[in-house]
Amino acid sequence: MPEVHVPVARGDGALRTAAGRYRLMRLSRRFEETVHDQHGEGQVPGPLHLSIGQEAVAVGACAELRRSDAVLSTHRGHHHCLAKGARADRLMAELLGRESGYSRGRGGSMHVAIPSIGLLGTNGIVGAGLPIATGAAYAMQAQDRDDVTVAFFGEGATGTGAFGEAVNIAALWALPLVFVCENNQYVELTPQDVHVAGEIWRRGESHGIPGVRVDGNDVEAVREAAATAIARARGGGGPTLIEAVTYRWFGHYAGDRAAYRDSREVDSWRARDPLVAARAALDDAEADALDAEVEREIADALAFAQRSAVTGPGALAIDHLKETA
Repeated sequence: MPEVHVPVARGDGALRTAAGRYRLMRLSRRFEETVHDQHGEGQVPGPLHLSIGQEAVAVGACAELRRSDAVLSTHRGHHHCLAKGARADRLMAELLGRESGYSRGRGGSMHVAIPSIGLLGTNGIVGAGLPIATGAAYAMQAQDRDDVTVAFFGEGATGTGAFGEAVNIAALWALPLVFVCENNQYVELTPQDVHVAGEIWRRGESHGIPGVRVDGNDVEAVREAAATAIARARGGGGPTLIEAVTYRWFGHYAGDRAAYRDSREVDSWRARDPLVAARAALDDAEADALDAEVEREIADALAFAQRSAVTGPGALAIDHLKETA
């Protein structure tokens, strides 16, 4: 029989080491490269938005989270799912529309929800996760828990009413909520300066919310900023706004050739690959071993998805939401 590689568990503390953080970033990169290839072959139904180039934000922001903490994601959220503890095989199956996926293949890329690990959903509507995150943080506060909620969103979401409402309520009630803006420079097909006025990290100042801007390609810088914000939230200090400046390497969606971008701009950001920086913290032998582990996990994840049944139109039970990840 062929060797079977068991998916690596990523529970509390799995991202507390430089090796763990690099491994997860590498896993996210290879996961999305594989999904992109499958999409090109017609195996991934529906639209696909890649977060390649942004891996350090998800991993750094989730490094200090517990399983009981909550995360709200976006339409570009595979890296958030993996960083919060999703299994690559079941996430792959979900994107390929297979019954063994987290939502039995019915949610797909933009509607992944894994309540058992605190992943309360990716979301196809810009900014729509922010009110949900506010509600989740309020529930934690009302239940007298010391858990926190992290809300990921893009710079384009700062122009929505949902952002202003969430920031206001979070500040007013001192909710245990960390706002993480993944500023990847483009609001869909146009540069941020066409849509976004002022400095994002200072948007909460009038509400008394501290803000910080960090290099979103430096996983350690993101982790440090997030650790401070998470500790503040756990201690009852209220919300923090983090702007992580990064870049998406590809177009807004799979198939978008991004002809609106200058190739020199893309090349300059690719030269700042967050995986290269994270790998430099390890010795070559350790990094090579981790790379090999990731390749096996991705190969197994794809094989798992491909041998799973294609999802059908039958009634959707909700018992799977009770499963562990």
